[in-house]
Amino acid sequence: MIKLDIMSDPICPWCYIGKANLFAALAQVPDHPLVLEWHPFQLNPDMPAAGMDRRTYLETKFGGKEGAVKAYAPIVEHAQKAGLTINFDAMTRTPNTLDAHRLIHWAGIEQRQTFVVDLLFKAYFIDGRDIGDHEVLTDIADTAEMDASVVGKLLASDADTDDIRKRDAHSREMGVSAVPTFIVANQHAVPGAQPVDTWVQIITDLQQAIATDA
Repeated sequence: MIKLDIMSDPICPWCYIGKANLFAALAQVPDHPLVLEWHPFQLNPDMPAAGMDRRTYLETKFGGKEGAVKAYAPIVEHAQKAGLTINFDAMTRTPNTLDAHRLIHWAGIEQRQTFVVDLLFKAYFIDGRDIGDHEVLTDIADTAEMDASVVGKLLASDADTDDIRKRDAHSREMGVSAVPTFIVANQHAVPGAQPVDTWVQIITDLQQAIATDA
């Protein structure tokens, strides 16, 4: 098996698209050798703990409404190509994702990481839920068949907060500056939301390398 480490943020639209393309490729090559692990990377590490109004956030980040519209045009195009829904009208807040990353970390301990990542993407991009809110996160944990009461207690504490921040910082120190970033076998970085065909080729090349080494 070959490790695929994924640096991602659950409010990152390119991460949402990148995951969809990766999994479309995995479905085409069901005997793939990849084992996935999700790692924290906050797009907005300085975001207030309570998050902020999404329109304010976008217009501040992209220099006004026109800048935001221009930045999101390719996102809309690629999301549609990947068969994804992004319900912009429902997305009213941009959350701080530190606690969402803590949930992803705990889900990994229970072998439910990808399921929880899926649920977070759906909650944010389709349902327009505030995934910085503890009630929303415990509800997602419950849907993923984790112990919601335990997750709620952990969220109310500082459990693993420093660890998430250190892992995020470590990725930046290693040169990761944008997400999604995929690291294949601890060696090769694949940046961005790559097309399905690119992933199919990468997976096929890995299979051939394994067969050659066997």
